[in-house]
Amino acid sequence: MSNQLRRLRFEAGEMTQQQLAQQVGVTRQTVIAIEGGKYAPSLELAFKLAAALGRPLEQVFQYQPEG
Repeated sequence: MSNQLRRLRFEAGEMTQQQLAQQVGVTRQTVIAIEGGKYAPSLELAFKLAAALGRPLEQVFQYQPEG
């Protein structure tokens, strides 16, 4: 799964990782891991992140099948 979190944070008034984390109730380290593709968020967290950025889920996260 890929994501556009970093780009969308900057488009949302240069929101910091900490600000985004606080809005959705996770740690900054979780946001860093998701942005870096090291962690795939739960469906609920993915929706919360998209809502915090004011974007539909499919603009934030993209599924890319392996193989």
